[in-house]
Amino acid sequence: MRTSRLEAFSDGVLAIIITIMVLELKPPAGHSFSDLVHSTGIGLLTYLLSFTYVGIYWNNHHHMFHLVQRVKGGVLWANLALLFCLSLFPFTTGWVDESTFAQTPVVIYGVNLLAAAIAYFVLQTVIIRTQGTDSPLRQAIGADMKGKISPAVYLTGILSALLIDRGGHVGVGIALACYVGVAIMWIVPDRRIGRIVEDYETSD
Repeated sequence: MRTSRLEAFSDGVLAIIITIMVLELKPPAGHSFSDLVHSTGIGLLTYLLSFTYVGIYWNNHHHMFHLVQRVKGGVLWANLALLFCLSLFPFTTGWVDESTFAQTPVVIYGVNLLAAAIAYFVLQTVIIRTQGTDSPLRQAIGADMKGKISPAVYLTGILSALLIDRGGHVGVGIALACYVGVAIMWIVPDRRIGRIVEDYETSD
């Protein structure tokens, strides 16, 4: 089957995820900038990070399916697994916000990020196997260094929050730095993939 329904469904789910996250933001009790910082500041920061991640996944998902003409059952299930992991973002983001960066919520947020990265890798792998040896997606991702580095950085952050300075904030700070660092790494566009997409569309 063609990819149009899968893409439309995925876009709808991602839009709902973003909507739920923004609805979780609480307006300040007062009307000054300090009220905004004290009552909503952390929520805005966690929302910004999770929004960035959802945007990164949407962008990569969009480009990836430009290189796919038809999908089979395995691709559909792998895509649902990715959407499931992403759909947990409002919950884990809200928990981090409510706890003011407590250890356990930060660890669970990292596990959520790691699960989403693994799910995306599985989806990517299933598509490549479906396309065969001449897979345009295989050519586009190349060595996929960012895809390989990201889980390791997530795991570093999770272990840091668990093992370093358990009663303090050093480990949690390292974990958050890891999560933000991966997001920054993925914001930088991969021009190689863009060129492969353009060449693939032109050849069609």
